[in-house]
Amino acid sequence: MLDQVPRPEAPRLRWLPRAQWHVTLRFLGDADPDEVAGALAEVPWDEIAPVDVRLGPATALLGDGVVMVSAEGCDDLATRMVAATEHLDQPAEVGPRRYRPFVGHLTLGQFRDELPSGVVGSPVSVSFQVDEVLLVASWTLPEGAVHEVIAAFPLSG
Repeated sequence: MLDQVPRPEAPRLRWLPRAQWHVTLRFLGDADPDEVAGALAEVPWDEIAPVDVRLGPATALLGDGVVMVSAEGCDDLATRMVAATEHLDQPAEVGPRRYRPFVGHLTLGQFRDELPSGVVGSPVSVSFQVDEVLLVASWTLPEGAVHEVIAAFPLSG
């Protein structure tokens, strides 16, 4: 269903490839990956049952440059992630993100300037089960983001 969302070409609009689709539970900036992995290892993820996530009802905007679709069902996972990592130091430039409320979403694209018509409001109705939480490092390169899984925490409760 997400593959059928219109993706018109436009200057300064970049659609994320399917391999980069994910729901971010918390942005940790430049926090040390080993410290984060250690903090997350303390969470009893294996006592938490897999969760059902629902995407929809339509594509929308988030902030000033993100085309996304809302993701419902992962609020508890995000709360646990924040609780486990809130003590970690972060650079001042990402500090304010720390206090933003969680907005479950899957990013479809990023843009600058104006969007072409039809990008926002395309109907979406997708459900899937989340059976693990991943700690992912990312780097932004000219051709797009690169993601690397640092640690995986299965949900098997």
